[in-house]
Amino acid sequence: MKLRQKILLLAIAPLIVALLAIAMAVRHQANLLAHQQRASVETAYLVSKEAELNHYVALASRSIAHLYDSGRDDDATRLEAIHILSKLDYGDDGYFFLYDLNGKNLMHPRQPELVGKDLWELRDTDGNPTIQRLILQAKAGGGLVRYLWEKPSSKKVAPKLGYVVMLPRWGWMLGTGIYLDDVDNALAKIDTQILANIRSTMMWIAGIAIASAMVVALSGLALNVSEYRVADAKLRVLAQRVVRSQEEERARLSRDLHDGISQWLVSIKLQVESGIAKLAANASRPEIAKASFDRAAGQLNDVLGEVRRISHDLRPALLDDLGLAAALDHLTREFTEHTSITTHFHYDGSADGLSDVANTVMFRIAQETLTNIKRHANASTVRVELLGYKSEVKLVIADNGIGFDVAGISQHPKRGIGLRNMHERVSAVGGKLELTSSIDGTHVVATLPRV
Repeated sequence: MKLRQKILLLAIAPLIVALLAIAMAVRHQANLLAHQQRASVETAYLVSKEAELNHYVALASRSIAHLYDSGRDDDATRLEAIHILSKLDYGDDGYFFLYDLNGKNLMHPRQPELVGKDLWELRDTDGNPTIQRLILQAKAGGGLVRYLWEKPSSKKVAPKLGYVVMLPRWGWMLGTGIYLDDVDNALAKIDTQILANIRSTMMWIAGIAIASAMVVALSGLALNVSEYRVADAKLRVLAQRVVRSQEEERARLSRDLHDGISQWLVSIKLQVESGIAKLAANASRPEIAKASFDRAAGQLNDVLGEVRRISHDLRPALLDDLGLAAALDHLTREFTEHTSITTHFHYDGSADGLSDVANTVMFRIAQETLTNIKRHANASTVRVELLGYKSEVKLVIADNGIGFDVAGISQHPKRGIGLRNMHERVSAVGGKLELTSSIDGTHVVATLPRV
C-alpha cells in the first residue's frame, strides 16, 4: 500500500470509527430516553387512572350509602343495593362488580352468567389466582390490582387495572377497573414513533459519515493529483539538471582532454618524431636525439599526472581504498597546491557507519565547496573539519572570504546550481545542509545520519 493511500486510510478510518461511536452513543441514549419516556407516560397515566378509579368506587359507594349506613342487613336491602350498582356504568367496558369474601360472584353487569358462581380458584393464563388477589387487596385496605379479564367489547382477554374496596359489614368486595390494552396501544405508538426517530437519526449519521468519507476521499484524490503534478514537474526539472550536469561534466572533460592531454600528446609526438629524425641523420651520435626523447618522457609523466587528476575528480580511488577522511585530507592538500590558499584539515571521532553513497556525497560537497571558494570567495584560509558523533557525521568547511547573498543566489535561475545540487545530494541520503555567509566568510555544514 502506498504512503498516500495509508494516509488516506488513516484519515477515513478514524472518522468512520468516531461516527460509529457517536451513532452507538446516540442510539443508546435514544433508547434510554425512550424507555424513560415510556415509563413516565405509563406512570402518569396509571396515576391519573388510579385517581379516576378511586373516584368511581367512591361514587358507587355513595350511591348505596343510604342503604349500607341504615343498619339493615336483610336480603331485600342487599338486593336493592346490588340493583343500584348494576345500573352504574361508564362506557361499554366500564362497570362495577361484587364478590363475597369467599369468592362468590354477586353481581357482574357484563357477564351475568358468572353471577352466583364460586370463582375463588379462578386463575388467569399465567396461573395467577385472580379473585383471591382482588379480595386480598380489598382486605388490606383497598387499592389497585393488575390482572387479566375478558373485555366485553372485544370478547378477548386483556390486561386490566382494577380498584377494589371492602364493605366489611356486609362482607362484600366492591370494585371496578379499566382495560389497559388501549394504554398498551398508545405506548406502542409512542415506541413506534421513537424508533422511527432513532432510525431517522441513524440515517442522518450514516449520511454524514458517507458524505464525510467522500469529502476526505475526494480531497485525498485531489491532493494526489496535485502531488503527482508537482512531483512530475520536479522530476522534469531534476532530469533537466541531470542532463545539464552531465553536459557540463562532459564539457569539462573535453576541455581537460583538449587543452591538456591532447596538446601534450601532440608535443610528445613531435618530440618523438624529432628524435627519430635526429637518429636517422646522426646515427653515429645518438646523444643528439636523446634530448628529444628525454623531453618526451617528461611530458609523458605530465600526461600521466593529468590523467590521474581527471580520474581523481571523477571518482577518487582514496575514497574507496582508505575512506572518507583520507580522501578529504588528500583533496585539501591538492587544493592548497593548486590555489596557494592555506587549507587546514581536521578529523575528530569516527566517520565509520556511513554508506558508500553518503561518503560520496560528503566528498562531492567538499569538492563543490572548495571549487566555489577558489572561484568566488577571494579567501586566504580555509578550514575543513570531519567530525564523527554517535548518531551522525558532520562536514564543516569555513573560509575567510568576502561572502555572498545566500538567498539571492539560491533564487537566481542561472546561478546557484551548485548550491541546489549540494542540497539535493544531502537531502537524498536523509541529511541536512546548512549554509551561512557574511563579509567575514562562508560557513558550510553538511550533516548525515549514520546507517
